Amino acid sequence: MAEHATYHRHPLSGYEPARLVPVLQTEEELRGLLIASLAGSAADYRRFLGRLGSHLRAYYKGKLTRSGRPDTEAEDLVQETLMVIHVRRHTYDVTQPVTPWIHAIARYKLIDHLRRTRAAAADVPVEDAGVLVARDDHVAAESSLDVERLLAHLPPKMRNAILSTRVEGLSAAEAAERAGMSETAIKVSVHRGLKTLANLVGGKAR
Repeated sequence: MAEHATYHRHPLSGYEPARLVPVLQTEEELRGLLIASLAGSAADYRRFLGRLGSHLRAYYKGKLTRSGRPDTEAEDLVQETLMVIHVRRHTYDVTQPVTPWIHAIARYKLIDHLRRTRAAAADVPVEDAGVLVARDDHVAAESSLDVERLLAHLPPKMRNAILSTRVEGLSAAEAAERAGMSETAIKVSVHRGLKTLANLVGGKAR
């Protein structure tokens, strides 16, 4: 009975025991890799981003399909979320599970995307954080997901437009004022930049 009580108190509860095991294993793997990367391991950080990318991809594809959006939009969301996590990784409390922290960021990015595309954000349920790591979706070049390296491929204006709007959360108008560009130019830079990042992750560019 003691194990049963502990199961219900866990942040990733809500799963049947048979399904909970792989979810917990993934949580521990991701947490271990992130903690190691915060201690200075670049190799573990690349592994963390690769593993997380596959889970984010499956998560977003499922949510987009449910919301009536094409799952091809998932790759942009994956790249945006990885960038936010890259920038904010120092805020992670290493004494806590990593999945709820990641899930909060991923869900916010999904709702923001649905609002921007005029889809119904209400279609995104308040789910348990464990849903994020319940499935994964592997694609080519997972292990090459290195945010800094990928962003370095982009021209400065394009890179800054993405960081301002997708990481800092500025509106296109606010980003345009900061950069001394038109709002249309910011939107075009973000669109082209994210497309370039998706191609890089897919191994279509170097």
